[in-house]
Amino acid sequence: MYRTSYHHDLTSDTERMAGFYEAITENAKGTVYDIGAGSGILSRWAAPYADFVYSIEINPKVAENTRSHLESFKNIEVICADARNTNFPKEADLVICEMLDTALIDEEEVPVLNSILENLKPDGKIIPYGVINCVEPVSTDIEYIFYDDLYDTPISQAQSLDHDQRSKFNQKYHVIGELLSYHKIDFKEELFKKGKIKENVDFKLDLRINKTGTVSGVKLTTFTLLTPKLICGPTPMMNPPLIIPTNSVKVEKNDTVQLNFSYTMGGGLESVESSIKRIP
Repeated sequence: MYRTSYHHDLTSDTERMAGFYEAITENAKGTVYDIGAGSGILSRWAAPYADFVYSIEINPKVAENTRSHLESFKNIEVICADARNTNFPKEADLVICEMLDTALIDEEEVPVLNSILENLKPDGKIIPYGVINCVEPVSTDIEYIFYDDLYDTPISQAQSLDHDQRSKFNQKYHVIGELLSYHKIDFKEELFKKGKIKENVDFKLDLRINKTGTVSGVKLTTFTLLTPKLICGPTPMMNPPLIIPTNSVKVEKNDTVQLNFSYTMGGGLESVESSIKRIP
């Protein structure tokens, strides 16, 4: 069914797939938007529970392929379009938007959700529900932004490791401080209470050091709230940890460093700015 290696890898990521399947089958009803539909597997899962599914895919070749795979579903329409410029004929009871990236930086989840606010019913739901972003100080010799290479290993091997094991497995960096949760986003609450999800974010964070060494970067880890009670990831194909270099600062165990950190959600990795200083 899936004609690209990328879509094959997506559908081979069992933790990601199981999480979305549970969230969709429990919440799909009425009118559903599947934005960034790709292979159409999420639309396929929603269809038995929905009156109608609008499956939106911006890539013409992918959309054509998906349309052929879903033609037996009479309540799915595959639309090749940019969701931000799409006139939907009905308001949504559920929006599925799996345009995710670590800290929502390098994919357009947030700009797309901001653009469709008027199309979501007041009692409608969004999958994923939100994200929790975390940060850890690391020591690394690499001077450019990179994703955790563990997620380039075979999926079956990567899925067998927990968060701490993943950090030990990868030797391109070493975590030398405590994990800090710095940004939790409830997509619907932000949209309805504030009118939009803030895309430009700026943080000043105090990070606790637990090993003597040199801080020269930070590791971002994103956990995805598929529903308020269902958390997932990171997985091999969803939000792999992201390592961002900073200036180098020598530290001792129990020191505290301050991270000045900003980026644009949906603005790409080039929007990231970061620096570290030791707090006396």
